[in-house]
Amino acid sequence: MALHRVMAGDPAPGFIQHCTTHWGRYSFDMAAGRYNILLFVPGLHTPSARQALASFRRYGAQGREGHMQLFVVVADPADRTAHSPADRVPGTLFVWDADHLVHDRYGVAPDTCLWVVVDPMMRICLVREDTPDGAERIYEWTDRQPRHQDGPVPALLLPDILERTFCDSLIAYYRARTPQRSAILTQGQAGQAVSITDQAFKRRHDCVLNDPYLVQQLQARIIRRVVPQITKVFQCTVTRMNRMIVSCYDGRENGCFGPHRDNTVAESAHRLFAISINLNDEFEGGDLVFPEFSARGFRPPTGGAMVFSCGLLHAVRPVTRGCRYACLPFAFNDASLARPVTE
Repeated sequence: MALHRVMAGDPAPGFIQHCTTHWGRYSFDMAAGRYNILLFVPGLHTPSARQALASFRRYGAQGREGHMQLFVVVADPADRTAHSPADRVPGTLFVWDADHLVHDRYGVAPDTCLWVVVDPMMRICLVREDTPDGAERIYEWTDRQPRHQDGPVPALLLPDILERTFCDSLIAYYRARTPQRSAILTQGQAGQAVSITDQAFKRRHDCVLNDPYLVQQLQARIIRRVVPQITKVFQCTVTRMNRMIVSCYDGRENGCFGPHRDNTVAESAHRLFAISINLNDEFEGGDLVFPEFSARGFRPPTGGAMVFSCGLLHAVRPVTRGCRYACLPFAFNDASLARPVTE
């Protein structure tokens, strides 16, 4: 099968592959919001790989935290066992591509050394054959790029979705119960959905809204005030919603949620839009941010909502004082229920 190499302007192909993360795998769609350098090499023994890693040792310590990430995509399966932790370069992830999944998606032959740079919006911005000074040129080019994205964010900020008195009722409901630590829905190695807790990534407590009257009132307001805006702006008709919960990001534990997407496993693939409604404003921090597009944080007023595609990478910055209370339903329709998850 002929390989079709990626070109500047193309969307960066996604992949899930074995990698030197602490859980042993990496989903590349989570890399948005920074410049990602992919170096494809036949093996770590090649001069290109050795030179690139030596260069990154020099360049990587110059204040680029969060600005760039180097992935070394290795075709040789023997390198996965031969490569010891002591050899790893800080700030570098090694992708073990023995089945050539990543090579094939990027159109790179396994015996080729190639540099590919992906921008914060996960678009290919540079493709170069390796040269003796290739590493230095790639790192220098990437270092000249803007540190922060500052483009328009494809999301809606809608005030006055819930009245303050109704917000107070939802907060009172939360406080009268025993909320549970919020889990992360992810995919296990066998492909099944797994709920895990990881306080380094997500610190939030949730309370399921089981009061029929409160659920009915919440749904009525979303149908009346949010759904028409989704139809108008996104040209999509949503007919269903779920996850009627009240959540709390507590400043005493720097409540936060790291960068993630809401529709990446089979059990969540039907989700179309996230509706993030702030129930109070007596807190600091806790902004919603979309790192693919901008470093700007968003904070709806009390009763206001951010509405956005579940496919957008987003995060909640740490709450530094007080508690941020929020209601966080998803909206979808019958057609999305039948949509398969894509890797």
